[in-house]
Amino acid sequence: MKTSTRVVVIGGGVVGASVLYHLTKLGWSDVMLLERAELTSGSTWHAAGGFHTLNGDTNMAALQGYTIKLYKELEELTGMSCGLHHVGGVTLADNKDRFDMLVAERAKHRYMGLETEIIGPDEIAMIAPIANTDGIIGALYDPLDGHLDPSGTTHAYAKAARMGGAEIVTHCMVTATTQRGDGTWDVVTDKGTIHTEHVVNAGGLWAREVAAMAGIYAPLHPMEHQYIVTDDVPEIVERDSEHPHVMDPAGESYLRQEGRGLCIGFYEQPCRPWAVDGTPWSFGAELLPNDLDKIEDSIEFAYKRFPALARAGVKSVVHGPFTFAPDGNPLVGPIPGVQGYWSACGVMAGFSQGGGVGLMLAQWMVEGECERDVTAMDVARFGNWITPGYTRPKVVENYQKRFSIAYPNEELPAARPHRTTPMYDIFTEHGAVWGHQYGLEVPNYFAQGDEPTFEAPSFRRSNAFAAVAREVKSLRNAVGITEVHNFGKFRVKGTRARQWLDRIMAGRIPKVGRISLTPMLSPKGKLMGDFTVSCLNETTFILTASYGAQAQHLRWFLMHQDDGVTIENISDKLNGFSIAGPRARDLLKRCTRDGANLAFLDARQMTIGQTACTVNRVSYTGDLGYEIYCDPMDQRALWTTLWTEGQPLGLSLFGMRAIMSLRLDRFFGSWMREFSPDYTAAETGMDRFIKWDKDFIGKEAAQAEQPTRQLVTFEVDAIDADVTAYEPIFIDGTVQGFCTSGGFSHHTGKSIAFGLVPKDQAHAGLKVEIEILGNMRPATLITDPIFDADGARLRG
Repeated sequence: MKTSTRVVVIGGGVVGASVLYHLTKLGWSDVMLLERAELTSGSTWHAAGGFHTLNGDTNMAALQGYTIKLYKELEELTGMSCGLHHVGGVTLADNKDRFDMLVAERAKHRYMGLETEIIGPDEIAMIAPIANTDGIIGALYDPLDGHLDPSGTTHAYAKAARMGGAEIVTHCMVTATTQRGDGTWDVVTDKGTIHTEHVVNAGGLWAREVAAMAGIYAPLHPMEHQYIVTDDVPEIVERDSEHPHVMDPAGESYLRQEGRGLCIGFYEQPCRPWAVDGTPWSFGAELLPNDLDKIEDSIEFAYKRFPALARAGVKSVVHGPFTFAPDGNPLVGPIPGVQGYWSACGVMAGFSQGGGVGLMLAQWMVEGECERDVTAMDVARFGNWITPGYTRPKVVENYQKRFSIAYPNEELPAARPHRTTPMYDIFTEHGAVWGHQYGLEVPNYFAQGDEPTFEAPSFRRSNAFAAVAREVKSLRNAVGITEVHNFGKFRVKGTRARQWLDRIMAGRIPKVGRISLTPMLSPKGKLMGDFTVSCLNETTFILTASYGAQAQHLRWFLMHQDDGVTIENISDKLNGFSIAGPRARDLLKRCTRDGANLAFLDARQMTIGQTACTVNRVSYTGDLGYEIYCDPMDQRALWTTLWTEGQPLGLSLFGMRAIMSLRLDRFFGSWMREFSPDYTAAETGMDRFIKWDKDFIGKEAAQAEQPTRQLVTFEVDAIDADVTAYEPIFIDGTVQGFCTSGGFSHHTGKSIAFGLVPKDQAHAGLKVEIEILGNMRPATLITDPIFDADGARLRG
């Protein structure tokens, strides 16, 4: 066994083997994998081995498509069989909402190049005759669905990695991971110590324990999962081809052929977390005791959906643990603040996602960034606020909702409220209907009178539509107020702070007392952030951006930190309010003796009432407005001042739903919608903020880019549903673009959509069709903002 290597991968399941293979594929041969027992000894060996492309996140779906297509490449490369069965699969819909979800997913697949289709009950009966279609509206058919041999596939990855120069050591127990002063690692095992530059935690069931060796908390929890294999089933024996997979969300089950019988697994509601106090190191190639009582209701439902099951004997029951993250997606990437430590954990759907996870992590390590946006599985999407007490109920919730309808406006309740600001009880008294972001409670809207205190999940305009319209109208006609707690905020200080910001940010860094808007780019020219920078003095700057991206942004800052610069995440140490509307200036004048004649993009420190504040003349509502920041300990006093002084002016509260409507009026994009690591500055129009006469990260790539697509805005002839994201855009009858987001502009009464289309087609008046829930809706490209087109109110 080597004592020094570039990368040590800990864990010999399908994910660890995939990471190892992809590292060699990208040219790193000095890599090794350590497994405490045999390869596949964790949850890999007892997995059902199914794979599919369906995923609510389009990038995850694309990576699942990559994984599935990779298996034939592995077989050709290694000469080993992965036991592939490309039998196709149908996902059933027994109600309108579930059918809407499948139709929306099919629409996304149009521009992703996935050949799925919507089929009706008669076609379902022909494709999957084992299923009883009573009560079924339709289904999504995916020809790529199938299953494989988990052990054979893992060993194929391992052989391919060895062919690329990797070393694999089994029966090698890791007992410690210790970081040296230079940031490299000593991986201590029962066979000796290995010095390495990078550690990859692919520990699977033991990922929590492996992470703890490095002082890291991995937000994961194993869940018990059970599936049944039947004896021979006559309907299967008599077939001359293999029966396709059937996913029955209403029954929380997945079914496939196994030999001459059937295999059916369940995501039951009375589910059970496993190994709450830690996975025993002694656990290995074994199963949990059968617990058919836990799935009794699921089995009863399955007998109705698949009558042949009721007549089949049980051949075996497989009951084993799988590890989940709170939202069900993997935890992948560099651990924030820990040099050289990488996560490849929580990959519950290992045979759907393992190849994509391995590719993305290898690209991240070798090339410094991934070819596509991996935010959905970035380990940094959970901050240092997360605890086992939060993780466990969220994992249970995710397991129970594995096959549930995923609505675009749904707010899941488990482990909430978790984090709140000083305004939580006051806003609740004012009728706040709460959402959450990054663990923090955020008001979506404020219910007044008989308005709904719960927003019903829907793919169409929700029951909160009228309440949001009221908030928008009040702001546009007078003045509105909301919190600024859900901005990520950073304080950058030091004698070289300006020089550092000039390198990190692509845009202009402002003078003292001013604000600038700037993109932050990766070396390949992709968007890493969309920032507001305010200069308080020559050595102190405040950066604001997406609250949910704060860990990713801080990780990037620390990776590129210079001497003479200090960077502090103050997202929860600075709070306050945004006020906006035509009477916002009048309100500020009533609250301060310091004067309120701030020009657009001014930043000034002043006293409001009795509270020391920093006031920025900027507003995401597209209206005259101010962001007012203070110490959270002073926030309630600031609220009392603003709320009291604002009543004669018609001051009212507004929430996130109103903000997301108001932004449409001025064509303001949003992080992880219009702006994300999938896109470049030129594609999205963010290049207008770039200062080209300086050196910055990503400049060379940004200058060389010749974008073929452009972000544009459409007015849509919608019915009762607006664009949410990823709806295909048809030009001359063919899919040539897709939507990034959209919604309803309550101020103008128009449905608006943002989307990317071919640059040579991006001209005013372009007529297109956008598929919304299966309906082709006419839309027209518009170039002038539908509110305050000349910016007189925003800047005046």
